[in-house]
Amino acid sequence: MSDMPGENGFSPYLHFNRREWAELRNDMPLTLDEGELEQLRGLNEPVSMDEVIQVYLPVSRLLSLYVEATQGLYQATSEFLGNRDGGKTPFIIGMAGSVAVGKSTFARILRVLLSRWPGHPKVDLVPTDGFLRPNAELEARSLMDSKGFPASFNRKKLLRFLSDIKAGKRKVEAPVYSHVEYDVLPDRKIIIDRPDILIIEGLNVLRPHKLPKHGRAVPYVSDFFDFSIYIDADENIIRTWYIERFLKLRRTAFRDPASYFHKYSPLSDEETETIADSIWNRINLVNLRKNILPTRQRADLILRKGPDHGIESVSLRKL
Repeated sequence: MSDMPGENGFSPYLHFNRREWAELRNDMPLTLDEGELEQLRGLNEPVSMDEVIQVYLPVSRLLSLYVEATQGLYQATSEFLGNRDGGKTPFIIGMAGSVAVGKSTFARILRVLLSRWPGHPKVDLVPTDGFLRPNAELEARSLMDSKGFPASFNRKKLLRFLSDIKAGKRKVEAPVYSHVEYDVLPDRKIIIDRPDILIIEGLNVLRPHKLPKHGRAVPYVSDFFDFSIYIDADENIIRTWYIERFLKLRRTAFRDPASYFHKYSPLSDEETETIADSIWNRINLVNLRKNILPTRQRADLILRKGPDHGIESVSLRKL
């Protein structure tokens, strides 16, 4: 563990290499087998069982401590306010990072590990893709080439969803997004019914709204988080992963006639790589530099990946 200085000689984080982080697992049990891990891996995410043991289990142990402490704080506050039966308030984990960096895979594996703690807490996962504005609306607003940027999301709808979750409401609806159709599915909903833990995964979930004038209250999505995680990697490495994933999708999902990207399925590898590189540079890299990477230092936990997709270092915000 090290206390590496930041740009101004100070850092709010404690920094760990992978070996140091792995030692913090303590007695957190491994509750996942190789067959289950295979089902949870993403298309281009070769997560190994060693990584689950060395990285995910210490994260799970850390979160178990945070959840326990936060529940105690909720109860104390409820009693202070004279409401001894304050209801069930979910612990919300926000997870951010670039396109193709592996957020979804990390969130899926973490969800399974958290749900297998003693007592079997109810853990739900909601990707924020469902809160994108429908394609018809994006086209009307000339935002199709900025899909994934903050303006392409229905922020008010996402804030209302999170507010209802934090209020302990029953059967809160979240919209569903199809990566095949590349659009929100109007007839599909995820029902979230008072989980113990909720993971919110998305590109810009840690991004603050512009500062209000005259001190007026402007809620951020991250205001509803009890803990936040940022999945990090060098932008050139993420570009490589994005292109590799695009090539694999061209050979698989893009062959479905219903796929929005079906038009790319007949192309050669060279043609596909050229298109993927163009999309990366015009859209995803711009979004990463402008909107996603600047939020990294707002996270409680930063997981830094190397070229082989493995997490090489961990930074934990000091209390």
